[in-house]
Amino acid sequence: MSRSGKPVRGVRGHAARAFVYLTLAVAGMVVLIPFIFALSGSFKTAEDVFTYPPRLLPHVPATATVDGEDLPVFTVPLPDGSTADLARVENGTSLREFRSLEDPDLVLVAPRDQLTATGTTVVVDGEEKDVYIATIDGAQVEVYDNRSRIGGTYIDPADPAAPPVFAVPADVVAVEEVEFQRGNYSTVFNLNGFNRALTNTVLVTILVVVGQVVTSILGGYAFARLRFKGREKLFLLYLGSIMIPFVVLIIPLYRLMVSIGWVNDLVSLVIPFVFTAYGTFLMRQFFVTIPKELEEAAVLDGASRWTILWRVFVPLSVPAIATLTTFAFLYAWNSFVWPLIVIDSGNQENSVLALTLATLGGRAADAPNLVLAGVMIAMIPPVTVFLLAQRYFVENVASSGIKG
Repeated sequence: MSRSGKPVRGVRGHAARAFVYLTLAVAGMVVLIPFIFALSGSFKTAEDVFTYPPRLLPHVPATATVDGEDLPVFTVPLPDGSTADLARVENGTSLREFRSLEDPDLVLVAPRDQLTATGTTVVVDGEEKDVYIATIDGAQVEVYDNRSRIGGTYIDPADPAAPPVFAVPADVVAVEEVEFQRGNYSTVFNLNGFNRALTNTVLVTILVVVGQVVTSILGGYAFARLRFKGREKLFLLYLGSIMIPFVVLIIPLYRLMVSIGWVNDLVSLVIPFVFTAYGTFLMRQFFVTIPKELEEAAVLDGASRWTILWRVFVPLSVPAIATLTTFAFLYAWNSFVWPLIVIDSGNQENSVLALTLATLGGRAADAPNLVLAGVMIAMIPPVTVFLLAQRYFVENVASSGIKG
């Protein structure tokens, strides 16, 4: 059997397929990493976004309620060498650093009045130091006053009446807990007219998508099925307009908007873009593949051109319509250059999402969590539309246009 090659090819085929799937999975994860961190950052505080190394889950400083007051919690070293999670009741406390006479590595930080003075001194590195008695882990230890420090006062939240613990900032670590800052999204909605811009963008996108789909279906059907003089030449001329860069049209289109009086108006973002040569070409090419027999049968049944279009051609053209809808949606939703030109930056009433995000990126530069929240709001609709329509991109439609 091995000489025939069948088992070998089967094993090799499975191995090749597994390698392809693994490669695609790794590539997909690499592509998703920026999106995942952007989503995570939108739920973080501004300080947490700048944490290095970056963390996937959002963290906030832990707090403890003591006598009705929320106090930050830190992991504080204790004199016996252990640590404990304590609440800081005071910051900037004037402290002294004491070191053991027997073990110089044993360090105690506390106010001077917390220790008992012995009235004696000791010479350390040529300098005379006062000696005190400190109680460490239940034992009395002689320590000398080494230097002044600034730190904080910490207490046990479970037993506030217990003696406080003193520590310097370098020796404590803030305790953090996972908490999603969902309020970032509500803050963004109320910032710089973001909610108005989102509403405008939805309205403009719906009108542009509907307009492009309807005009493309009508134009594509006319070029595919209606016979009239000069049809092919007109179609080539119409199709050639795709080759004209948009930057060439900006100035004449803007002058036209000024003449009509549509500057700073949402209508200037809709009407110029409800006609698309690409959409007409896409629908025309799809309509051409539909057998004429279907149309002739509909004519024999007494159907009009209008009925044939909407009752026969359109239902068979769902994949092409879904593709056109997706492209039109992405274009209208993410449009930036033309709105930047025709809509004034201070006109929040008629602003769209792309312009508001650009403004938000400048004004909220110190709050990247808000910027990321705005980005996620702008990303969710196009990602959702793509996921819903992606199967139409790969759907295998029979060349005859007939579905079983």
